[in-house]
Amino acid sequence: MWRLYAILSAVFAALTAILAKIGIKGVDSNLATAIRTTVIIFLSWGIVFAIGAHRSIRTLTRYNWTFLILSGLATGLSWLFYYKAIAEGDVSRVAPIDKSSIALTLILSYFILGEKFTPQTLVAGGLIVAGTFLMLWK
Repeated sequence: MWRLYAILSAVFAALTAILAKIGIKGVDSNLATAIRTTVIIFLSWGIVFAIGAHRSIRTLTRYNWTFLILSGLATGLSWLFYYKAIAEGDVSRVAPIDKSSIALTLILSYFILGEKFTPQTLVAGGLIVAGTFLMLWK
């Protein structure tokens, strides 16, 4: 099932870039990010309450809170820089750079999480990086 979720994530990420580029015209990128974040907050908490997941908030440890907050800060900074980039540049050039985070994630997952590289992972990561540079080369 995780593959379906990953595909849906990719579809909505693509739509995010296109819809944001259309909606950001004449709008400060920080304001646009704040509006997007507000929508996400209502959507996320709505789902949490609808499925009853809010009941388990008491089970979160200090460790959970620390890393979820750090992840939220990283996400917020990513979104702020992303919106600034698409406000100033072509989304077709910004998106590949943004998606190069896949290769960075592979590297960080190796060093921080101890996940192993396979030959397939190394080739795929190399192709992603090569593809990113190829798309940006004019």
